[in-house]
Amino acid sequence: MPEITLDQIKQLRAETSAGVMDVKRALQESSGDVEKARKILQEQGIAGAAKRSGREVLAGLVHAYIHGSGTMGALVEINCETDFVARTDEFKNLAHEVAMQVTAMGPKSVEELLGQECIKDPGKKVSELIKAVIAKTGENIVVRRVTRYAINDSF
Repeated sequence: MPEITLDQIKQLRAETSAGVMDVKRALQESSGDVEKARKILQEQGIAGAAKRSGREVLAGLVHAYIHGSGTMGALVEINCETDFVARTDEFKNLAHEVAMQVTAMGPKSVEELLGQECIKDPGKKVSELIKAVIAKTGENIVVRRVTRYAINDSF
């Protein structure tokens, strides 16, 4: 078995926010292959997100995004379990990304939004973006409501 280096552990921790032991275990499972280890950690994060999906979400925030032109924008309500997580940069960034997505793509429902490809990361669905933040924060996260506004809305 190849030796797991401290640099590999640091790199994966920075990319995934996973714990040291989780990163080390994933690297051992993947025989030191960083890409395979990243996929293992991502799968574990997604599995962890599924476990959290039944938890009650009573905190969160409403985020507004207005496009640079000022002619369109969105309001999104995203909920989590605690106000502590609602104040984290990861959660705030998620709310911003979702609001930008709603502004750009104009989904008619939350379900439609979750199935869309991310505008900033094509190939990744919005639901996967949310699951990644669930894995980082350890809390259930739910997009509750989305509304898009635009002058002369053609969507």
